[in-house]
Amino acid sequence: MAIIAPSLLAADFLHLQGACDLMNDSEAEWLHLDVMDGRFVPNISFGIPVISCLRKGTQKIFDVHLMIEEPEKFTHSFQEAGANILTVHVEACRHLHRNLQQIRGLGMKAGIALNPHTPLSEIEEVIQEADLICIMSVNPGFGGQKFISASLDKIKRLKQMIVSKGLDTLIEVDGGVTLDNAPEIIKAGADVLVAGNTVFSAQDPKGVISKLKKIA
Repeated sequence: MAIIAPSLLAADFLHLQGACDLMNDSEAEWLHLDVMDGRFVPNISFGIPVISCLRKGTQKIFDVHLMIEEPEKFTHSFQEAGANILTVHVEACRHLHRNLQQIRGLGMKAGIALNPHTPLSEIEEVIQEADLICIMSVNPGFGGQKFISASLDKIKRLKQMIVSKGLDTLIEVDGGVTLDNAPEIIKAGADVLVAGNTVFSAQDPKGVISKLKKIA
């Protein structure tokens, strides 16, 4: 059964306690936290202080997605802030193998994210060091984008790579996930669905999470 990870990026930042309360009362297992620096992506979101505060409001798994340059400089700080999973972009890491070892060495799960244009060959030599691979199904930086349909084939090929290597690495899909396309995303091989606007813009967010969970 797939894991549902609502993305805080789509929440009302004036009422983050309400977002935590919603998560605590929902079937979602993870909270997806997009950290953007305005350099790697053309947007700035939130950082370590906000995550530290959120940690006090919920015991859900914190799935922290770093869309930042030089993530290795901040790994320990995110661990201290409460991250359970720390995902870095292959495009932002000059020494990806070292970055993944650093994350795991601090007791967190390590994830690798790939932008839509990045081929799977970029991670083939280090996939065994990752607990999670995040397939970006939109171009990173902004919420509310439409799912890139070519991502489905990429998910399938990634699943084949994982199986062929005898790994249990999770496949996460981030961007444009809806109630309509969730079934085919899961069928392609996804284990974790990141949903932002689909959840937080709904009249009944908990109901949407429940529906996604039933699909999963």
